[in-house]
Formats: sequence, structure tokens, C-alpha cells
Amino acid sequence: MGIDQVQLNFNETTTLVMNILIGFIMFGVALDLTPKDFKRTLKTPKSFIIGLTAQFLLLPALTFVLVTILDPRPSIALGMFLVAACPGGNLSNFLTHLAKGRTSLSISMSAVSTAFAIFLTPLNTIFWGSLYGPTNELLRSFTISPLDMLFAIFILLGIPLTLGMYINHSKPEWSRKASKHMKQFSIAFFILFVIGALASNFTYFIDFVGMVVIAVFLHNLLAICIGYFSARTFGLPEIDRRAIAIEIGIQNSGLGLILVFNFFGGLGGMAIVAAWWSIWHIIAGLTLAGFWSRRVPKEGGQQA
Repeated sequence: MGIDQVQLNFNETTTLVMNILIGFIMFGVALDLTPKDFKRTLKTPKSFIIGLTAQFLLLPALTFVLVTILDPRPSIALGMFLVAACPGGNLSNFLTHLAKGRTSLSISMSAVSTAFAIFLTPLNTIFWGSLYGPTNELLRSFTISPLDMLFAIFILLGIPLTLGMYINHSKPEWSRKASKHMKQFSIAFFILFVIGALASNFTYFIDFVGMVVIAVFLHNLLAICIGYFSARTFGLPEIDRRAIAIEIGIQNSGLGLILVFNFFGGLGGMAIVAAWWSIWHIIAGLTLAGFWSRRVPKEGGQQA
């Protein structure tokens, strides 16, 4: 059986637990957010606009180019389009701080891109997937309502984001203490999430992961380069380049994995791309952040 025919098996209970877990992770991220993080974007609109454009326009468009060049199996290509359409991941703020990037820009981008993703993730996934012939045929085999996907993403991202920000505003002391613990366990939660997704389908993962390793490596490298060099092209300082590069390179592939099981029947190539991206971007992000952590940005120090 080929990767395009494989459908990873998930029962309703496991899917529900995964939905709750990703919501819990997003809630933890939101405990650090305030309305000021959104207002801060108005003070540095150039960096924010470049970052958001790289996130939701350049990455999906250049993913289309990469898919055209690599010509992977249709389900792998659709998985790449889905991951490219997701917002920044929950580890990007920590990695930006470690990399001596502008943490405030990373936080602002994470907050606003997560809110925008409610609309742009389904739009980009379906648009680019429909534009590419092999994935367009694959999309026709599923009954996918953009409004249903939008509603599901709102439940997964919008509600935890709103609730976390409300608690941060109404109970700042509790939020500060809880956020500290959530940061300590965020990677563990994320790994648990991925393990849960693969536990009953590990044989398929082992059989097919080799088919996506190169594609995910190139895709992730492309995302990081898009962020860094788009910022460099428009003359942003090094601390902003690092923040945007990490923000674009650390995608919320956990959200992508949930959407694969909720809307695409656990389609093999899509699920394995999202799962391997979830593992790989931690490795790549920590490596890049560790490299930059030993090099002070030339244009000045970090502004948190």
C-alpha cells in the first residue's frame, strides 16, 4: 500500500484528547500575551508587516515552487501546503530569546499570526492545494468545507488564545506563575502530543518517514531562509532578522496534524509530513538558536 492510500487510524477518544492537548498548549502560550503585544505591532509596523507577509504569502507561494521541483507524492505535497499555511509554533518565542533575537517582535508575530491563521490557514491550504494538479485531485476526494475548517481552527486557537489573555489580564500573578511552569513543560507537552498521534500508527511512520525526510529538511530550510532574507532585503536589523527567521521556521505543525485527522481522514503523507516536521523543527530551531546565541547581533543588543 502506497503512502497516498494509507490512512492513519484514530478513534474519537484519541482525537478528542489531541484536540484538548493542542488547545492546552495554546492556552499556555496565551498566558504570556496581553493587548499590548498586539498594539506593539503598530510601533514597529515595518518588521511586523514583513514577517507576516513572509509567513502567510511568501512561504506558501515558495512551497508551491518547491513542491513543483521535488514532485513528491500528492499526499506529501498536500501535507507541505498545510504546514506552510499554519502560523508560527509555540516554541518560537523561547528560541528567539535564546538566539538573541527581538523577543517582543516574536511574541507580537505569534499572537497576531495565530489570530490571522483562523482565516488564512484554511484559505492557503485549499488555494495552493487546488492550484497544484496532483493535490487538487486529492482534495476532490474529500468533502472539505472552508467554513468548517475555519470554525475548527477557531475552537483550537481562538478560544484558548482569548481565555489565556483574559486570565492574564484578570489574574496577572496567577498567570505569571502558571506561565513559568507551562514554559518548562511546553516541549514535553508537544512531544507527548506527537507521540500520541503516532502511537497506534508507528509502523506506518517507520515505513514511510524516509519518504519525507529530505522534503521536510528542504521545506524547513526554505522557511528559515525566507524569514531571514526577506528581513535582510528590507534592511531590518539583525535582531529582527533572527526573530522573523525563527518565527517562519517554527510552524505550528501540531495544528496541522490535528487538521489532518479532523478533515483529511489521517491521510498518510500529510500526517507523516506534519509529524516529522514537529520533530525536525525542534532540532533545527535549537541548532540555529544555539549558533546565534554565541554571536551578539551586530546592530545592537536584544530588545525584549
